[in-house]
Amino acid sequence: MNSAKRFDLFRMLFSVLIALLISFVLIFFVSEEPVTAIITLITGPFKSKRNLGNVVEAMVPLIFTGTGVCIMFSANQINLATEGGFHLGGLVAAAVALKFGLPAGLSPLVAICLAALAGAVFCTIPALMKIKTNSPELVSSLMMNYLSLWFCTFLLMHFLQDPSVGSASYKLPAESELFTLVQGTNIHVGLILAILVAVLGYLFLFKTRTGYELRLTGENENFARYSGINIVKVVLLSQLVGGLVAGMGGGVELLSPIYSRFSWVSLLGYGWDAIIICTLARKNPLYTPLAALFLAYLRTGASIMARYTDVTLEIVQITQGIIILLVVAEQFLSGMKHRMIAKEAKASLKDGEVA
Repeated sequence: MNSAKRFDLFRMLFSVLIALLISFVLIFFVSEEPVTAIITLITGPFKSKRNLGNVVEAMVPLIFTGTGVCIMFSANQINLATEGGFHLGGLVAAAVALKFGLPAGLSPLVAICLAALAGAVFCTIPALMKIKTNSPELVSSLMMNYLSLWFCTFLLMHFLQDPSVGSASYKLPAESELFTLVQGTNIHVGLILAILVAVLGYLFLFKTRTGYELRLTGENENFARYSGINIVKVVLLSQLVGGLVAGMGGGVELLSPIYSRFSWVSLLGYGWDAIIICTLARKNPLYTPLAALFLAYLRTGASIMARYTDVTLEIVQITQGIIILLVVAEQFLSGMKHRMIAKEAKASLKDGEVA
C-alpha cells in the first residue's frame, strides 16, 4: 500500500473518530445520563441476537445501492436516480410475485432479475437526457426519483392494492420470500447476493478494460476522449450497471422476510444513503460492505439508545454529516499527506542510490 492509499485510510478513520467524539460531546450536553446513553449506543447492537440481526438486515440494501453509486460516480456521473431505481425495483418484484404465480425458487429469481432490469432502464434515462439534450444529470435524476415514487404509488393503488388493508398490496406469496439464513432473525440470502454484487462490482471496475475506461473517464474526461475512449458508451454503461444493481437491491429488499406486502408510499432513502456509503468506500465497491456495516451498526445503536435513554435518533444524522464533511474536504490533513509522500519519495531515492 503506497503513501496516498495509507493516508486516505488514515484520514477516513480519523474523520469517523472525530465525528463520533463530537457526537459524544453533544450527548453530554443534551442528556441527563450521557454515559449510559453512549454505552447503549456502542454496545446496544451486541446485547441480543435480534439486535445483531437488525444490523445485518440494514446492511443489505445499503450494499446494493452503495455499490451502484460507486459504479456511477466512478465515471463522474452524479446520478441520484438510484433512489427511484431501488423503489421501482421493489414494485416490479412485488408485481411479479403477485401476478406471475411462479413456484418457489423460480419466483424470487425472476422477480429480482426483472427488478434489476427496471432499475437499469430507469437510471439510464438521465444519462440519455444528458447525451441528447445536455441536461445536467444531477437535476434530472433528482426529479426522476419523484416520478418513480408517484408512478409506483399509482400502480400500487390501481393494480396491486388490497382494499382490506389500505395503502398496501395483497400479501406476497410464500413462494416469493427469500430464504432465511439465521433463525430468530430476518437475515436472509440477500446478504450473500449483496456481498457477491460488491465483489463483482470491484472486479468490473478494477479488473476489466471497460472498468478502466470508466474510471479514466471519471478522472479526466478530455484525456479519455483523446485516448480514443467512447465517452458516450462509458456514460451509458456506468448508469446502466449502477441502476441494475440498485433495482436488484429494491427487489431483494421487498422479497426479504422483513416485508409481507409492498407498502412503499414514500421514498425509503437508500439512494441517499448510498452517497454516504460511496464516500466512505472511496468509490471502491469492495469496501461497501464495511461502510454499510458501520452505518447500519451506528443506526441500530442509535435506535436502541433512543428507546432506552433520553437521546434522540438525530444524533446519528449529525455524525453522518460530520463524517462526510471531513472526508470530502480535500485540505483536511493535506499537510500530513504531502509529508508522507515526500518521505516515501526520499526513501525510494536513497534505495536507488544504494543499488
